[in-house]
Amino acid sequence: MLEAIELTKSYGTFQALKGLNLKIEKGEVFCLLGQNGAGKTTTINIFLGLIQPTSGKALINSIEIKPNSSATNKLISYIPEIVQLYGNLSGTENLELFSRMAGFKYSRKELGLFLNKAGLREEVHSLPLSTYSKGMRQKVGISIALSKHAQIIFMDEPTSGLDPKATSEFTLICQELAAAGTSIFMATHDIFNAVKVGTKIGIMKEGELVQTSLTKDLDASVLQELYLKTI
Repeated sequence: MLEAIELTKSYGTFQALKGLNLKIEKGEVFCLLGQNGAGKTTTINIFLGLIQPTSGKALINSIEIKPNSSATNKLISYIPEIVQLYGNLSGTENLELFSRMAGFKYSRKELGLFLNKAGLREEVHSLPLSTYSKGMRQKVGISIALSKHAQIIFMDEPTSGLDPKATSEFTLICQELAAAGTSIFMATHDIFNAVKVGTKIGIMKEGELVQTSLTKDLDASVLQELYLKTI
């Protein structure tokens, strides 16, 4: 579903990415760890088509990513650390707006089903987003991805600032999405959640992917030790 081939990105003399090779299959949850500045967000931005690589290729479903390309944009969705939605609109209204922008038109009942599937309680669907917690906003973001029928969801620090209950709910939703065939690429600092939600974990350092492991071969303490040694 997603592949990087010798991907590089330079800003003058600074190399943000150095020959990144990466492959994520359908239904995988790939958690990318690394310190700030390691290249995680740069990698996501290239796959989103927001910036162009200096060299190499970034592919989604075997299609090379080009800026503003509808061929790849329709396959993906992005949930940033701070979900930027409209506080004066309800969860339902935000979902309706963003799904329409993606070319989909749904009934109120269908919109409610997407919100329910994302784990948002029905009694808050009609409340203004300004009253939502971060975890609730993320669920609206997930419902938008569901409404777009995104095959790959990119997430940047999705559990940052969430309480344990919200993190647990978020993890369960990601697992359900993966089981249904959605691929997830998650940049995170959360080692413990990465072990729970991920099928594969990568560690980046100074623009390079220096370690890749299957989570079935790790536990949180082993990953923490490996991460600290790597960085």
